[in-house]
Amino acid sequence: MNLFSDIRALVVENLEAMAAEGSLPAGLAMDNVAVEPPRDAAHGDMATNAAMVLAKPAGMKPRDIAEALAAKLSADARITSAEVAGPGFLNLRLDDTVWAGLVTKVLTDAAYGRSTMGAGQKVNVEFVSANPTGPLHVGHTRGAVFGDALARLLDYAGHDVTREYYINDGGAQVDVLARSTYERYREALGHAPEIVEGLYPGDYLVPVGEALAAEVGDTWLDQPEAVWLEPIRGYATEKMLQLIRDDLAALGVQMDIFFSEKSLYGTGRIEAALKALEDKGLIYEGVLEPPKGKMPEDWEPREQTLFKSTEHGDDVDRPVKKSDGSWTYFAPDIAYHFDKVERGYDALIDIFGADHGGYVKRMKAAVSALSDGQVPLDIKLTQMVKLYKNGEPFKMSKRAGNFVTLRDVVDQVGPDVTRFVMLTRKNDATLDFDFDKVLEQSRENPVFYVQYAHARVRSVMRKAADLGVTHVDTPALSDVAEITLAKKLAEWPRLVEIAARTHEPHRVAFYLYELASDFHALWNKGNDNPGLRFLNEGDLGATAAKIALPRAVAVVISAGLGILGVTPAEEMR
Repeated sequence: MNLFSDIRALVVENLEAMAAEGSLPAGLAMDNVAVEPPRDAAHGDMATNAAMVLAKPAGMKPRDIAEALAAKLSADARITSAEVAGPGFLNLRLDDTVWAGLVTKVLTDAAYGRSTMGAGQKVNVEFVSANPTGPLHVGHTRGAVFGDALARLLDYAGHDVTREYYINDGGAQVDVLARSTYERYREALGHAPEIVEGLYPGDYLVPVGEALAAEVGDTWLDQPEAVWLEPIRGYATEKMLQLIRDDLAALGVQMDIFFSEKSLYGTGRIEAALKALEDKGLIYEGVLEPPKGKMPEDWEPREQTLFKSTEHGDDVDRPVKKSDGSWTYFAPDIAYHFDKVERGYDALIDIFGADHGGYVKRMKAAVSALSDGQVPLDIKLTQMVKLYKNGEPFKMSKRAGNFVTLRDVVDQVGPDVTRFVMLTRKNDATLDFDFDKVLEQSRENPVFYVQYAHARVRSVMRKAADLGVTHVDTPALSDVAEITLAKKLAEWPRLVEIAARTHEPHRVAFYLYELASDFHALWNKGNDNPGLRFLNEGDLGATAAKIALPRAVAVVISAGLGILGVTPAEEMR
């Protein structure tokens, strides 16, 4: 049930009736007719722009349409008033029985809030995709939380979602990993490691070197790099992937697919992707003009193989093969996304760190070209996370060597707090993560405030059970604070669809805070007005009706926290 969709259907039905009667032209498109909360709650419960969007195609004044529509809508038992405002907006007020019925629907419909909007569309969400050279850092943490929450949201909205991790194991960084591991291997055999500049200094490679020494003994000690580089590279990469999997599991993130970049090399898959572009006339040999501003690493003033990405929205064409015949970094990325397209996904979502902003247009151009514009690619950038503790920037992790790890954060505050806080800002805005503030028990801490609302409801339910109260699904709503809370519950299905459509899971966190705020307001009002308290030991029937509303609140909070990957609190300690 989506009350806003129901009222919109009522609006459209009456507009069509007006057309049938001749008071509106026939055949008007209703696609842009919307019903949504008014900007000012004092104006009503819902507002529609119907008269505004239909006036021009109808050749009529907006107010004339609005007044005629208002008269029709007022005949419906759910509408207590329909008032024309401004040039032609229509503000609607609904009968209190509508809100009581809404609460009943929340309690009786196990799918309340879920949407069929996705219609089973296959969506691939690729996120984290960190180099397999060490533990995940706090920046990866934000990308992991955002990606997983987005995947959960899309699933909730009816999509068929695949979570994917792209393993960057085909570049020079894995050779550096192998050399760094070799030094820890030497250390395990009693030699001083030579961690020169450019190698990974973190202690996380110490146990990897020890495990390697236990397996092969001194077989590779003092051997030339050509002997041990490849086998140690594979060994260390697998160990790092296990470390990454463990880190993600600690955060509650489970990937469906780990895709290896290395699998694209020497298999013809890069060549096949570029051949697909060549067959479309999008690959040519040429020399790029020197770029303005900072010189990118892959530019060189000589003839090379170029992708005509400007034909698909990019600013300049992009090199895919260098003049020496080697691939650019872009070539395997094209092949990887070609693989996704060929796997039959209807839509692709990539989640990158903010430092990859320059990659957005070229990647979108590639997917547009490879899919003939049939598979949309949305790229979301996650901004930096600034960590604070005791009023000071949080120090770097000794274990990692030069950054704060995902585990550092989760061990400090737990996965639930970590996940919720990471979603309290839009993904492209910098996030301040203060270890002290996120554990405060105050309204200023959204994690606590939402969890406290759920825990309060659970406490009420336990006390009601002790009294022997039998649940009923028909609420008793009389006070404005109760109606306000029911109205907020009505927004949940609409919010889900908006958040899923815009790929913005932070909207769920914001909504939950607002819902918790309305619930706490009602709770506090009950402290002064006994008639608004949920529990009445002298009247168990009244109690059963009163607790229907908080029960519905708990249902929606639990569903919202589920999308965020956060466990609802049963009680607060």
